[in-house]
Amino acid sequence: MNISYTIIKSDREVTPLFSRDQIADFLFHHLDQYGDERSAILKCIAYAYGDGPGQDGFVLIAHDEGEPLGVVIINNTNMEGYIPEHILVYIAVHEKTRGKGVGKQLMKTVIEQTKGDIALHVEPDNPAKFLYEKFGFTNKYLEMRLKK
Repeated sequence: MNISYTIIKSDREVTPLFSRDQIADFLFHHLDQYGDERSAILKCIAYAYGDGPGQDGFVLIAHDEGEPLGVVIINNTNMEGYIPEHILVYIAVHEKTRGKGVGKQLMKTVIEQTKGDIALHVEPDNPAKFLYEKFGFTNKYLEMRLKK
């Protein structure tokens, strides 16, 4: 396998290697029980690509011969100093490459490509939690939400 890692910041000027639909389909399928609806994933991609004012970020894709093997979506908060500058919203690896270092390389690349702090949410039973801890992520806060 010859895995490449490509960052996509927008699809408005240049046609990217993978479309929004391909990225959303990959994440929807490979996030397993930790995923969201496809429509939510598409909103996250739109945010990363800067579709709205004050929105930006990027999509990082691990791929081999036109097949996506891993995807990360980073949304930038633009709130330096009081909220982490970046939110790692989604990360997923194709089941056939799990345990082969793809997730580790995705995390390493994301950390190298961002300046400032990165936040992410992970469910306590998600095996990826151990990967995040290896990279220095800690659980400083208890998240609370009001669902309306």
